[in-house]
Amino acid sequence: MRPSRFAPYRAVLASRLRAQRAYPLSFATDVFSAFLIGLVEFGEMWVIFHNVPQLGGLHLNSMLLLFGMSNTCFAIADMLVGHADTLPTYIRMGKLDAFYLRPQPLLLQLMTSDIALRRVARIAVAATVLGFGIARNDIDWTAAHLALFTVTLISGITIFAGLFITAAGVQFFLIDGAELTNAFTYGGSYASMQPASVFPTPMKLIFGFLIPVAFSSYLPTIALLDLPGSPPLTTWLAWASPLAAAWVWVIALTSWRLGTRHYQGGGG
Repeated sequence: MRPSRFAPYRAVLASRLRAQRAYPLSFATDVFSAFLIGLVEFGEMWVIFHNVPQLGGLHLNSMLLLFGMSNTCFAIADMLVGHADTLPTYIRMGKLDAFYLRPQPLLLQLMTSDIALRRVARIAVAATVLGFGIARNDIDWTAAHLALFTVTLISGITIFAGLFITAAGVQFFLIDGAELTNAFTYGGSYASMQPASVFPTPMKLIFGFLIPVAFSSYLPTIALLDLPGSPPLTTWLAWASPLAAAWVWVIALTSWRLGTRHYQGGGG
């Protein structure tokens, strides 16, 4: 029988996973560090909402739901494609040229070139907070709300993954501009953990439509809790998260295509 077309990717990922587990103490330290990062991010939000009755129309329990959805989506996307931000290192060291010699799509090779198991700890923190958010809010779990929750998680992961690929495409031009692109990837994650209703209108437009991270957390939160929105981010837009994800990936694939066409090789 002919081997599966995905066999090379599975082999690479399996080797990466074995390598990370080869040194148990180092792996445990990495996992614990990722766990602390998740706790610190949650602690920051908890301190804010613990000291104010409401912020942007949300109270502490609402924040648990918003933070849980935002961080769960981002943490999963970060584990799957977050290593795309190492592209400048591949370019400078000439490692990217080896990808061109293989008969697989360059982007798929990059996405499956690594997977950081330590990020599972951050996913665990986010999923735990999300569980508390679901339990502590009086949500009427109708079929529509279940569908919205499921679509939101899938679309949120897709949105953040698209932002990572967009940033990777831009790196072909910037090389050492990770700080700039991180403002949109990790900065977008931070913005999604805030109630967008506190943003001025220009920022609502940026994080609601240009970099649509509000679709991963704020909009579904107010829709699930039947809260009023903050124009132009109204409640019904929560159902448009697949369109927001599609928009991000149009930008991501365009950025990647332009970047790979611009690339001239490592020069080694």
